Amino acid sequence: MLRWAVHLRGPGTANQRAVTVRHCVYSFGGYCNVLYAFHVDAHTWFKPQVSGTVPEGRGNHSACILGTLMFLHGGSTQTGCTNDIYKLDTSTMVWALINTRGTTPPVSELHSATVIGTKMFVFWGWRWWDQYNSTRVFDTETNHWMSTPSTQLLPERCYGHSAFTYNGELYIFGCINDKQLFHDLWNLWKFNPETFSWKKVEPKGKGPCSGRFNLCCCMVGDRMILFGAGYSPVDVFILDFRPSLKTLCKLAVIQYDLDQSELPHNIRWELAAMTTKNYVLG
Repeated sequence: MLRWAVHLRGPGTANQRAVTVRHCVYSFGGYCNVLYAFHVDAHTWFKPQVSGTVPEGRGNHSACILGTLMFLHGGSTQTGCTNDIYKLDTSTMVWALINTRGTTPPVSELHSATVIGTKMFVFWGWRWWDQYNSTRVFDTETNHWMSTPSTQLLPERCYGHSAFTYNGELYIFGCINDKQLFHDLWNLWKFNPETFSWKKVEPKGKGPCSGRFNLCCCMVGDRMILFGAGYSPVDVFILDFRPSLKTLCKLAVIQYDLDQSELPHNIRWELAAMTTKNYVLG
């Protein structure tokens, strides 16, 4: 059973894209072509020495990780939108431009790229007020864009969403739809790569409000940590795929507005943290 739970505060985001490899977070973009790294144990930022074919600076691109390989796809550069794919081997710090095969997808930005197995699943996107809602698949072993079957049910076409994986399935959340100018959606959708099908998921609990796009989603165990951006002040939500009995009880107290006066202090504090808006204005 899926439930939205803790409501906390957190940092904001920018046009960089980041991945985690072992003890380092690698960040690229923000319309420059400098790679930055953050060592999570030493709590220090540094600029790794890189070689090879360095990507052009860009924003609104995608970045995903497969083993020690970071894949960079698409985005907006100084010369316009692109659909190229670069690969960074974080064990050697060598960049390479991938010579892809197959039917290359349209240039786009504000899309997502998520690795499941050895394949990169690219969804949605935007180019000069033209939106895509197709699912495109890139095989990282053969460098081939694969032909994909059509699906009967698709999320509404839009862009600026976030994507994450859980138990071999792809989830997307939060986006903008320009059918109504900057009309934002906050539905949660699940994609099964085996059946190539989408399904709308409706978690229990109080989830994020509207005004959510360009969000950051990170999986920690059975929980998805969500924070960021859009028009709303920055805060943090947790989507718990396997909520504990304690979490379910706290949600029941909130849902039915039960008396909290006899509860232990630490439980009342946790309930307050789940219901009080702790906005951090950027």
